[in-house]
This record gives sequence, C-alpha cells and structure tokens, in this order.
Amino acid sequence: MSKSRKRFALLGAAGYVAPKHMKAISETGNILVAAMDKHDSVGILDKYFPDCAFFVEFERFERFLEKLKRNGEGIDYLVVCTPNYLHDAHCRFGLRLGVDVICEKPLALNPWNIDALKLAEQVHKKQIFNIYQLRLHEELLSLKNNLSNSERHKVDLIYVSHRGQWYNHSWKADVSKSGGLGTNIGVHMFDLLHYLFGKLKAIKLLKMDNSSMEGTLSLEHADVTWYLSIKSPNSKKEPTRQLTIGGTQLDLNHGFEDLHTKSYSNILTNKGILIKHVEEGLLTCYKLRTLASAYSNES
Repeated sequence: MSKSRKRFALLGAAGYVAPKHMKAISETGNILVAAMDKHDSVGILDKYFPDCAFFVEFERFERFLEKLKRNGEGIDYLVVCTPNYLHDAHCRFGLRLGVDVICEKPLALNPWNIDALKLAEQVHKKQIFNIYQLRLHEELLSLKNNLSNSERHKVDLIYVSHRGQWYNHSWKADVSKSGGLGTNIGVHMFDLLHYLFGKLKAIKLLKMDNSSMEGTLSLEHADVTWYLSIKSPNSKKEPTRQLTIGGTQLDLNHGFEDLHTKSYSNILTNKGILIKHVEEGLLTCYKLRTLASAYSNES
C-alpha cells in the first residue's frame, strides 16, 4: 500500500449519506479501514472497500482503532455520519484519538456544544472539517463572486426534499435528536444564505406544521423569505431547490454529483470548512428551533 494514501474510519455506515463519503474516500485515492453502525445493512461497503473492518458495537470499534494506533497503523481521519445529536460527541472521540475529523452537517445542535468542540480542538491540536457541499456548487460559486455587498438583495428560498412515512418513525422526527425540520432539512440552506449574504440580524417564523415551515431572515446584505418542506407537491417527489435573487432564479436541482469528492479534495489539501465558518448557520438553526418550540406551545 502506498504510504501517501490516507486512512479513514467511518461512524454511521448504514445511513443515507455514508455512501457519498465512501465514494469520496475512494475517488480521492484513499482507504477506509474501519466502519461502525449499530445496523448491519452496509453491503455498499463491498462496492468501495470490501476489506474494511466492520463493527456494530462502538466499544469494539474504539478498541480496534486504539490497537491500530498502538501498532503504528492508526487512521488519519474519523468520518462522522451518525444521527445529528451524536455528532459533537463523536467528533470529540476522533480528536481524542489524535486525528482530524470530517463531520456531516450539522456539527452540533447547541451553541455550548460548539464551544466545547473548539476547546477540544485546542487541547488535542487537531481540526474538525465540515461538509457543506452547496458551497462548492459551480453556479453558487459564480454567484458569490458576482454578488455586490454594496446593495441590499431581496432573496426567496424554496427547499422541498420529500420524505416518506418512514421519516416520522425515525430519529429525524425527534427534535431532541435531529434538531427538527429547520435543522435537519434546512441547515445547509441557511449556511448557504450566510455564506452569500453575511451574518444574521433577525429571524422570524411565520408558519409551521409537521411537514413544513416558513419565515424570514434579515441578513447583513439581504432580506430573505424562506420555505422548507418534506412533502413534495409533484407526483415524481423530486427535490426542489430554488434560490431567487432580485427576480433572477437559480435552479439548484442539478450539479451535486461529485460535491462530496470535491469537499474531500479540499480537506486533504487543508482547505476544508472549519468550525469558524459554520457557526453562524448553526446559531440560526438553534434560534429557529427556539422559535418553533414557542410556536408549538402557542398552537
């Protein structure tokens, strides 16, 4: 094996997003040496890394990685694709192993969790990289380069990503575990808005039900109306990602095929997205969750 190949381990191998990480590790010429998930439906591993060690118990996964480390064959990166409420704990586990971490969004659900992660980075002298692939979308990169911060933009965001009946029976429907619809579905869209238009000045929640929510954001350089939903109105149940700026609509339903691989390429050259880059979007999600809780209590 080439010494230049980086060694990865993956927490959360049976979820929806894990295959994108497996593909990215493979396409960047690296190797997945170990994976863990309490569910064993991980046949996708055979497509990319058939020799990857697999565990259904965290303790055995941890023991295996510690043994590799003692033998001088440790990993370089831990990838975290577990349920949202476990992300910060699993990131700290990776830092304690002495490796950099790649974490799916959201990094954490609460501001104090983020503070603890920043402290852990300092203690262990390692970094946490975040996956926000929309920031690498060609059309959005072009848009950012051409946006003028000297004017105030009027922005409309519609994001519909259909979920079937299974959703309400999964951890994703539990606000304490997913952060609710605004976090689980909206986190990367809110991050994108901050990336393009700056920090949050004010947020309002106008309507909400079990499958959708809508409201407004006031940002440094834009006034935004937004709508999120997990129920598609069309029969094909295809996602709708529409960003309209000053009457010009961007169709973001295409161009996502290789963005995880691009994210990994950036991380491997130390150009990844760090905690400081995503804090604003996570704080917006937290504030929205607080508003949603009050909205539910009033309803």
